[in-house]
Amino acid sequence: MREEDKGMLSCGDADLANAAARGQVETVRQLLEAGADPNRVNSFGRRPIQVMMMGSSRVAELLLLFGAEPNCADPATLTQPVHDAAREGFLDTLVVLHRAGARLDVHDAWGRLPVDLAEERGHRDVAQYLRAATGD
Repeated sequence: MREEDKGMLSCGDADLANAAARGQVETVRQLLEAGADPNRVNSFGRRPIQVMMMGSSRVAELLLLFGAEPNCADPATLTQPVHDAAREGFLDTLVVLHRAGARLDVHDAWGRLPVDLAEERGHRDVAQYLRAATGD
């Protein structure tokens, strides 16, 4: 491990959300292996899986492997990680979340399902996956 990374690892949980948000796969892995809690909220009340770089399915896999809750809702918007992945068009991340038990039938504060967000943004492959996975 690089010397400059050691200081970061000593902070544990506080830096896990930051590393996840930046898509830093190796740092996320090291922090989790060092005992960082994948469900601990940051100073904004968000968990690492809620702030992770949605385009990094590997970060999602690591967080879930270490026990991250895939069905955690944002307290203000009620969006869950599947909403974010669908809205941004990250099919790989969405599949990882779904396989780990993320529900696809949850509404956000505006009554939208993940499939609604995918369709609004024109992510046809994501919308098709969601419709097939939910039987619609």
